[in-house]
Order: sequence, then C-alpha cells, then structure tokens
Amino acid sequence: MIQPTKHLVPVMLFVFASISCDRAQDAKPSRLSSSLRSVAKNQLRAVADFAVFPDQKERSRALFLEASRVLLHPRCANCHPDGDVPAQRMQMNPHQPPVTRGPDSRGVVGMECTGCHQDHNLALARVPGAPDWHLAPREMAWVGKTPHYICEQMKDAKRNGGRSLERILEHNAHDKLVGWGWFPGADREPAPGTQEQFGGIIAAWIQSGAECPSEEARP
Repeated sequence: MIQPTKHLVPVMLFVFASISCDRAQDAKPSRLSSSLRSVAKNQLRAVADFAVFPDQKERSRALFLEASRVLLHPRCANCHPDGDVPAQRMQMNPHQPPVTRGPDSRGVVGMECTGCHQDHNLALARVPGAPDWHLAPREMAWVGKTPHYICEQMKDAKRNGGRSLERILEHNAHDKLVGWGWFPGADREPAPGTQEQFGGIIAAWIQSGAECPSEEARP
C-alpha cells in the first residue's frame, strides 16, 4: 500500500484514489454543458440534475466531470502537485516557505508537515490545518492532468493505496482532511458545494458504473 508523504514543511492535501477506465468514451464538453443546468462556480449540481442523461454510461462520465470541479480546484489540487513542491493560494504558487517532498515513510530528513500544520486552522497565524495533514503521494498528482487521467488514476489500485471503490467513497465523503477543502479558514476560497454533495456525486458515479470521461471532456 502506498504510504502518504508526511515529511514536508507546511502543505495541504487531498488523497483520493484510482483502476483502469474503459476508453470507449464519447462524452463531449459541449454536450455536457448544454445538457445540464448552469450553476455558480462555488456550487455543485445535484445528483438529480444528471437524470437528463438517459444512458447510464454517459451519466456516469458526466458525474465524474462534475466531481472534477472539486478535484481540480486549488484547495484540493495544491497538495496533489505534479512534482515535489506543494502549491498554495488560488494562483497555485509554490509553497512559502520553500519546501520539498521528503522520504515517503518515517524519514529522518527534514520536518513533518505537522510541524507547522496542526489539526485545525490557526486563525491568527493564518496557517491552515486539519487532522493528518500531508502531501498526496506522487502517484496521485492532479495538477496539469485531465479529468479522464484523474478518473483512471483514482480507480487504479496500484496508484490509490489499494483502495476499493467503496473506500474511495468513504474517503471522499467523510475524511476530515478532505473536508478541510470546504472550511479552509481565513479568506481562502472553499471548494465548490459541500463535502456532503461531493460525496453524493462520487456515490452516484460509482453506482452508475464508475465510467471515465473522454480525454477531451472538461467540466
């Protein structure tokens, strides 16, 4: 099982998970956007909204695209870097003070994330925090990736820590570190919707076959 990296000065995270997706996909961005009702960027569509897709596979792909609005939001993606340096703020700037990924498990070089990030936000110091604060493993990089890539990644047991779809749902719907994305503190922009809504979308995606969107599709 992949162990998350904890040896890193201040960082943020979201560990979510990955099994290979069917590549015979035909959902197009224009089709999705024209079929669904519009919502503000800080909102998520309701699962019921996706009933406009009579085909179950197409509905499943559309649900993952909606979930990717959370996964690719800076509150989540900042700690899923395509490299060894986490990002911060909406501009996804390199972490300050400068930090880099340390040993993958119980290393003795450098500090742990929890040396600065506690299990809650520090209002006066403006340091974000949540239980078990750590950087996502390299295998779970999201920055610069497409929803299709992330979907395959989340279902791939070799890259998601050996998680089943049921465990993926539990993690996304109830993990307190994931939940930080909606309560980031200070003046930070939260992820769209709520963790409850996000969990419902992930559940519906799994129930409809856990299909992955096409490589071209975007939320």
